[in-house]
Amino acid sequence: MNLKNLTTGLAALGGAFIVYIGLGYLFAPQSMASGFGVPTWPQHDGTAFLAVKGVRDIGTGLVVFALLVTGHRKALGWAMAAIAFVPVGDMVIVLSEDGSAGTAYGVHGLTAASVALTAGLLLRERRVAAATPGSTEPTARTVATSAAARS
Repeated sequence: MNLKNLTTGLAALGGAFIVYIGLGYLFAPQSMASGFGVPTWPQHDGTAFLAVKGVRDIGTGLVVFALLVTGHRKALGWAMAAIAFVPVGDMVIVLSEDGSAGTAYGVHGLTAASVALTAGLLLRERRVAAATPGSTEPTARTVATSAAARS
């Protein structure tokens, strides 16, 4: 498996996962909230805040998919680097609210690490300009050859 396939898979998996989490917060907010790691969560009228979280999570996943589909891999890398801030923030919130340290590190910390790793791998990718038959795009070899011929 090459790096591009690996990063595409990781980004798609991450996008699908956060969309799934967002849908959970929209359709089953109380059951999702209990797994977040904080000791208390909104009840009754306060569950609207959980729906807000769900919509934001779905939007985050859609950004990942939009950048994947359009092939903007460098932008996807930078977006995922920025998105890594979210689970880091979640981890800090869980810890500062006397929530479960296991959930803070095991869920939010690992999520942050995997998103940051995916971002780093995406940003390391190199564009490979493949010369196709009949292509008029100059390759490094043809440019060097024609420069040597002119000298």
